Amino acid sequence: MFTQPFPLPLVPTHGMASRSITAENPQGAKGAGGRAASELGPGRKGRPCLTLPAGETTVLADIPGAGVITHVWITCAAHTDAVGFVLRDLVLRAYWDGAEAPAVEVPLGDFFCNGNGARALVTSQPVVVAPTAGMNAYWQMPFAEGARITVTSEHPVDLTGFFFQIDYVTVPQLPADTPRFHAQWRRTPTTERGVDHVLLDGVRGSGAYVGTFLSIVALERYWWGEGEVKFYLDGDTDHPTICGTGTEDYAGGAWAFQDRLSTEVEPRVLTFSAPYFGYPQYETRDASRGAPYATATAPHHGLYRWHLPDPVYFTEDIRVTLQQIGQVGTGLFERSDDVASVAYWYQRGGSVTPPPLPGREGRRPR
Repeated sequence: MFTQPFPLPLVPTHGMASRSITAENPQGAKGAGGRAASELGPGRKGRPCLTLPAGETTVLADIPGAGVITHVWITCAAHTDAVGFVLRDLVLRAYWDGAEAPAVEVPLGDFFCNGNGARALVTSQPVVVAPTAGMNAYWQMPFAEGARITVTSEHPVDLTGFFFQIDYVTVPQLPADTPRFHAQWRRTPTTERGVDHVLLDGVRGSGAYVGTFLSIVALERYWWGEGEVKFYLDGDTDHPTICGTGTEDYAGGAWAFQDRLSTEVEPRVLTFSAPYFGYPQYETRDASRGAPYATATAPHHGLYRWHLPDPVYFTEDIRVTLQQIGQVGTGLFERSDDVASVAYWYQRGGSVTPPPLPGREGRRPR
């Protein structure tokens, strides 16, 4: 079982304290929650949310000293509208210990396993999305010299009704060998046949790979999920140390996520959500503007795999890729699809060289 980077005791040790940041208590100060007034009076839901100005970055948390973020909850009133896909238009970033480069840089929805600008329920150990689009993350995020979390809105209009809560624990000192949490988003809008989609590369150092979220839009006919996930570890070049057997197999499923194997009865695709793996998103109609406007669309698939009981350890470097291979009948063929991914990992020291995050147009769902 993967051990969290900073195990929290059931009884606080000297200097530990629980704090929480919201729109009403932006500093997470002791005794400062619930002070704003509403029409109901002081302390009665006076400032529960923010407005995100179009084109601007809003600081959600700026925490000094040492501590561990233990829970992040976010929701926003609008998810898709006539001018864009909000969950892809918002970018979540996290910075540890005064670093200029973010350790987390992911479109908001994808970070919580809601890819392609769509919504889905998720019930897993580190990520839960509850009705309706209450997005929760329980990744431990330790820091020794401060933490800063921001959200950048590239949506064309101001967004009202952005709710959030960031729970954390202060500690007197963080052990020097505590790894830091990272998450990185990548997208290949149209994969090249025979060329693997890269989930993670440019990582030097030691750590543990702990999770993957995949958002795949099938742009060709027939079954899309025979591609293998490959882990190149500690100097691997031509061939990986770990290689799976197929995309749905990697997410804990089998046989195309169907309810049966039959040539006489049309199988149904089944979505599911479990503690360590799941396939929560399967969409064949775009209902982003409401039922009257729903239209057939290229099938969209969302699946996750958490390596918490079985982390993938690396001591020098790591590279993770996904093939895009399909099957019709008994034959395999190279596919060209729209693949986006989030890689989650913990790392001690070293360096990360990420690719530039695509702008809003480069993140727009098909």
